[in-house]
Amino acid sequence: MTERTTVTYLEMTDPGRLRPAAEVPGLELVPAEAASSLVRAVLTRVAAPYGWAVAEWTDAQWADWTARPGLRHWLLTLDGAEVGVVQALPEPGGAVQITKFGLVPEAVGRGLGGHALTLALRAAWSLRPRDAVRVRRVRLHTCTRDHPHALPNYRARGMSVTRTEVR
Repeated sequence: MTERTTVTYLEMTDPGRLRPAAEVPGLELVPAEAASSLVRAVLTRVAAPYGWAVAEWTDAQWADWTARPGLRHWLLTLDGAEVGVVQALPEPGGAVQITKFGLVPEAVGRGLGGHALTLALRAAWSLRPRDAVRVRRVRLHTCTRDHPHALPNYRARGMSVTRTEVR
């Protein structure tokens, strides 16, 4: 029997809807190059516990993904140590999708997720969309295989559910 997964799609349509989490001293969002082996290593560590396909991508799959126009990467660092990753992709229509967001396993449960998401959302709102003057919405999705605090965190930061589907 195949396990069913519920995917929840969320968006924020105004940066003023962001409800920032309490700041975590020393937690920063640091721009990184997509081709960086460090970005890939951190993303693999984030993805592995949740079964994200990216954790097992070949070099060719990684190269194809990171060649997407406008794809941006940031490392989440705590006092200089890598604790997570954010990927965002500007899309048509003034949208930015946060395609990857998460913490490495040893950083989970330490109270970093809310501020990390606050930083990620601010970064997404600051990007230039591919075909618009400004970002009109930031979107992402999560599923029941992700960390159980993911969806509550997204909602607590001001994101709204747009739809769900069962796969």
